[in-house]
Amino acid sequence: MYLFNRVVLLPALLAAGAMPALPLRAAAPKKPHVVALGAMRQVPYSKSGDPAGAGPDETKLETRPLLVDGKVSEWTTGEMHPVTERNFVVRRAVKVNDSLPGDGGAGDAKPPVARLADARGAVHWVWQRGPWLLVDRLTGHATVVKLPDYDAAVSKVAWFRDYAAYCGVTPSGKSLFAIVTQLGARKRVISRKLAGYDAEDQVLPACSLPEWQRAPLRIAFHVDGRKTVTYDVTSAAALPEQDGDAEREKTPEP
Repeated sequence: MYLFNRVVLLPALLAAGAMPALPLRAAAPKKPHVVALGAMRQVPYSKSGDPAGAGPDETKLETRPLLVDGKVSEWTTGEMHPVTERNFVVRRAVKVNDSLPGDGGAGDAKPPVARLADARGAVHWVWQRGPWLLVDRLTGHATVVKLPDYDAAVSKVAWFRDYAAYCGVTPSGKSLFAIVTQLGARKRVISRKLAGYDAEDQVLPACSLPEWQRAPLRIAFHVDGRKTVTYDVTSAAALPEQDGDAEREKTPEP
């Protein structure tokens, strides 16, 4: 009888062990994040604190917090541009420590952590305009938008759909280019030389905000208050880079 019970029960136990365990309860669906821009506030701002981004007469910068689930994720400045129902772009505002080592009377012989603790009340913060951010409304994730040949002192970005148009400065700092890029595209849609550039000899803004036209899709660049240059915008694949691009890549750094 004992042997019979072992023969009958053993296969049943093995079959039961092979069955997958049933979950006690279904996993709760993930809640979407709440992403929003907070109320506008003005902060002190100056050319000395932000030499590349500030105008000579600016004393205030309007900033807004990027809030994710009610918490500050980033600080932003300027108007945001909706790209799709899910994504938008906005420019980052950065708060930078402008204090020199030893400011506030802290001794240089102390370790850095101790010096920071002693001079905490004397730290001088300045605000600067930072790069553009692509923000995902669903996840709250913010990614820096890489704009080729972007120069904070020159490039004023005009957004349309997922296109960014601005005047760029070559790495050598000697040429001004009309740049149109498309988010996600690996190549510039437009890259044309506009004029020579000398940062030391600029009295007027080198380039004002470009202007978009919808039908046909065109972009107008206004150079140094002297001339307007207009380009038709087509797909990134249809426009090869111009001769000026090869010249820019070959130009040695000074």
